[in-house]
Amino acid sequence: MSRRLASTAAGVTTPVVAHPPGRLAAALRSCAAALALLLALAASPVGADEGMWTYDAFPADRVEQALGVRITPAWLDHVRGSALRLAGGCSASFVSARGLVLTNHHCVRACVQQVSSAGKDYLEHGFLARGDVDDLRCPAMEVNQLLSITDVSAEVERATAGLEGKAFADAERAELARLEGGCQADASLRCEVVSLFRGGRHVLHAYRRFQDVRLVWAPEQRAAHFGGDPDNFDFPRWSLDAAFLRVYQDGKPAAPADWLRWSAGGAPEGAPVFVAGNPGRTSRLVTVAQLAYLRDVELPERLVQLAELRGLATEYQRRGPEQARHATTWLRSVENGYKALTGRREALVDRAFFRSVEEAEARLQAELVHHPALAARTLAAYQAIAAAVDRQRALRWREQYVAGAAGFGTTLFDLARTLVRGAAERPLPSGERLREFQDAALPALTQKLFSPAPLHPEFEAFRMTHALVKLRERLGADDPFVRAVLGQASPAELAERLVAGTRLADLAERRALWEGGAAAVAASRDPMIALARAVDAEARAVRRQVEETIEPDLRRGGEAIAKARFALSGAGAPPDATFSPRLSFGRVRGWVKDGRPVAPFTTLGGAFERATGRDPYALPRRWAAGRGRLDLGTPLNLVTDNDIIGGNSGSPLIDAAGEVVGVIFDGNLPSLGGDYAYDGRTHRAVAVHSRAILEVLGKLYFGWRLVEELRPPAR
Repeated sequence: MSRRLASTAAGVTTPVVAHPPGRLAAALRSCAAALALLLALAASPVGADEGMWTYDAFPADRVEQALGVRITPAWLDHVRGSALRLAGGCSASFVSARGLVLTNHHCVRACVQQVSSAGKDYLEHGFLARGDVDDLRCPAMEVNQLLSITDVSAEVERATAGLEGKAFADAERAELARLEGGCQADASLRCEVVSLFRGGRHVLHAYRRFQDVRLVWAPEQRAAHFGGDPDNFDFPRWSLDAAFLRVYQDGKPAAPADWLRWSAGGAPEGAPVFVAGNPGRTSRLVTVAQLAYLRDVELPERLVQLAELRGLATEYQRRGPEQARHATTWLRSVENGYKALTGRREALVDRAFFRSVEEAEARLQAELVHHPALAARTLAAYQAIAAAVDRQRALRWREQYVAGAAGFGTTLFDLARTLVRGAAERPLPSGERLREFQDAALPALTQKLFSPAPLHPEFEAFRMTHALVKLRERLGADDPFVRAVLGQASPAELAERLVAGTRLADLAERRALWEGGAAAVAASRDPMIALARAVDAEARAVRRQVEETIEPDLRRGGEAIAKARFALSGAGAPPDATFSPRLSFGRVRGWVKDGRPVAPFTTLGGAFERATGRDPYALPRRWAAGRGRLDLGTPLNLVTDNDIIGGNSGSPLIDAAGEVVGVIFDGNLPSLGGDYAYDGRTHRAVAVHSRAILEVLGKLYFGWRLVEELRPPAR
């Protein structure tokens, strides 16, 4: 049986075939030489295990040679149909015929917090649905299942041929809207055109969209985040960072044709394994000018911002237990981002590493001397990208704080901006709207707009105060935009007045403004709506400047350089990650750290040995009470040499038989340099073991109903 999604776009469509169901810096410097070598050899075939491969270009022959496993088209289609994407930035997978979804605890943490209350803190105490009737709907979660891949490179290239700047941006936006609109037959679909190889190829992805997503099981945060920030991006680890959701259709659990069976024993050391997920963003194919901007400007500034936010979140949590609960997800996200970006910058500031990047680019340019026509286009592209990066540097504060709304820092303002812009954009033809308001994007946007998740006024005002302080600091107190926003008020006074006066926390109010359109928004006296109206013209102007004078040159330049690489060395490497479905391959194996071997497994018993009773090494009370029921030799966490990056959180780790042997939740310290290159000697993906999930789910949480749903039948 096969499924094919009809599309008006020309091209080759790949159908889905249904089948039966301190130390941080040292660690990164230690792998810098290997990273440098890999980038220096960018024009050569990639290492055996490197790559986040698209399903329509998976190197099955290379896998067979490297791992001794034959991957068939039917296997690929089944895995692709089982693997899922969480719209908020994580991965997941179907693991039963009743729509049960495996992912990470940290990927559902926002949902857990939103369905909690002062009397039911599920982050603190965990949650388990005893039956379907107890499943809790996540207010703003969307699950995407890839249905088809269509190459639309020719259409996009035809629509933008010979155009530059604003003309290019307008033509590209209109063509993407046409392609996505022609694909999206109804609101149950989500269609996206994805740019690969920095614009060298475009593909149309069609997804099945699930918006009725319910929480089934989430352990206590102390178990899922055991070790906290000190152990983050490290190994050995002892974290139960796993959770289960269930997808519903028409009020009933979904019945997916493709889902992954659960492995009873897991994968032993040395076993071939695969990661099916949605890696976020990598920068392995960008230019030296772009990497220098990241190293010298973007990453240092972002690290300062995150350090400030970490202090703010910590201070806010100390106000009381409810404030601590409200800020938990924010703090965890900030801590994770800070450590990840620190690792990325450590890779870029290594002199040998960056010198190799420069040398590799110089060699590519030197090779072009033998191809005059290709050289003219490609060298001009390098120059255009460098000039665009200079413009990006000059505009960055206004892009962040005016166009990007970092200067307002509150969910309430985001809602106000959505309502104001929606009133102006929705009457336009889809191809002329801002991307987030085009027809293909509206279902996801309205789900967030009409989310019933609670908003907490004190927390909103606290965050907005800080954002307004930074707006004034970055742009200057005399900046006309800053004066228009603040007037005579201090940031704290304005934030308190806006949050206290707005009615946008009321779902009915938001719905009335959305349905009332331009007239309702224009007539609204809501102070947050009034602010969004007042700043929108300037915010749009800055956004247009970025979209018309910076992004086109980056995309066209990247496209030209990618074509030059293809012409000189072929397309033997995978494209950069784009938070779209990918598959990587590798083995279960440890590595050598500081001259000592690191074993690939930890056990449940090791968690009890590491526990101190004090956060972040405090296990939940149910763990201490139920210790005697557990097999302490059960593997808890493991590492593999799969190539992953942020966005792979929640990805199923599967064996050659296509069975779940774990769920990815982290990488080790050296893997933080994986944004720029992959080193199979030291980069490791960290996962929760499939055996551990069943062991604790049954014996500690008494979730035997789920265990039976997951347990493979006797053969």
